[in-house]
Order: sequence, then structure tokens, then C-alpha cells
Amino acid sequence: MQPKIYNITLQHLESEHYKEMILKDMTNDYYWSNDWSQELYVKLAQMGFICTTYDTKEGLVLLPELQFEYGILDFKNLHISKKVQKLINKNDSTLYFNTRFDEVLQRFSLQHKNNWLKDEYAILLKELYTNHKESNNFKICCIELISNESKELIAGEIGYKIGKTYTSLSGFSSKEKKYNNYGKLQLVLLAKHLEKEGFNFWNLGHPHMVYKQKLGCITHSREEFLKRWNRAIKLGISDKIYGSF
Repeated sequence: MQPKIYNITLQHLESEHYKEMILKDMTNDYYWSNDWSQELYVKLAQMGFICTTYDTKEGLVLLPELQFEYGILDFKNLHISKKVQKLINKNDSTLYFNTRFDEVLQRFSLQHKNNWLKDEYAILLKELYTNHKESNNFKICCIELISNESKELIAGEIGYKIGKTYTSLSGFSSKEKKYNNYGKLQLVLLAKHLEKEGFNFWNLGHPHMVYKQKLGCITHSREEFLKRWNRAIKLGISDKIYGSF
């Protein structure tokens, strides 16, 4: 039987007792909220929740998930296929950060039929991206792989950094034949960038997608993940190192 999905509020997250109950509850992973505030979203992210959305009769709700398992990429495990290495050597595209946020959001909608990153959630992320001053080591990030010649947006994603961690939310890649494997290239270039800039690991969320496994991610239980997560999010990386990212 499907466990009940409980409402979660900012007040809940301000209670250490309630937070402890949530973290130890291995029968429930999903919660819901109609609070679209920046404060709630950041607190959820800091606890290890990854938020999507769900359409209800009353409207869209936030669907935070404290997963039972997480996919973590430790950069020493990064796998670069021969096809991607050829694209790296070809050097006809460049990874950019935070230059085409609106376009990346639009491409999600065009590519994903059941796009959960929409409406109130898209507005919230844009508010966080444009207005939220980096505090609590949290910042929304937009990653774009752009053609050197045509300046076309080939692939991209939106995620967030907290301390020395980076978490992916959603991404896309061009379906044009000439851009075969460029989505994988974007992932590899991002992983190499994160390693270079001193991040501890990349949180890829659900671990069972084939492309994540081929990239080199390893499955961690919630308990294992949170031990690493809670240490890493408390570690800061200087603005000088972060640069535009």
C-alpha cells in the first residue's frame, strides 16, 4: 500500500524533534507543500530533500523527496567514454554558467512532455536565481553547453550548490543528430569543472538511471548519503573559486 504523503511546513523544519523523525522515517520519502517560499525551499534542500512537483485538483504542489537512495558521483569515479573523449578533443563547444537561465527553462518544457519544473516552481527557481543572495552556502546554478561557432544552446541543466556539494534538478540535450553524445559531454565537462573547483561530490538524485551509472555514480543509502551530505554542506568554497558559477 502507498504510504500517506504528509504535508511539510517551515514550522516543521524549525522543530529539531520533527526533523529527526523525518530523517529516521524509512517508510515515507515523499511529502507535499503549497508553500512556495524561498526560505522553505532552501531549508528542504539543506536537509537533503530534492523537490519536484505534482498536479492536484487544487493546483500544483511542491513534492519534496527525502530519497531512500541517492546517486553520488565522486570525481575519481568519473567515466569518460571514447565518444565523449572525441568530442572533448574536437573542442567545438564550451561550458558556460548562468548566462541563459530562461532559455534553459524553456528547453525543459519543449523536450519533456511531463515537465515538473513549471509554473510556481519555475517562478520560485527564478526568484532564487535572480534575487536570493548567496547565504547558507546555497545558490541556484544554470549550466549551458554552447556551440563555439553558432552559439546555439546544445545542452544544459539547472541545479544548486550548497557548501561543497552540487545537486542536479533537471536537464536537456539537443535531439539533432549532429549533437549525438553532447548531452553526455555536458555532464563530463561539468564533473571536471566541479572537481577542479573543489567540490566534494555531485548529488545526482535517483541513482538507477543508466546514464548516471555510466557516468560513474555510486548508490548510497539515505543514511550513508546524509552523513556525507551534512559534512560537505557546512564547508564553504570562496567566491573567488566559484567565480560565475
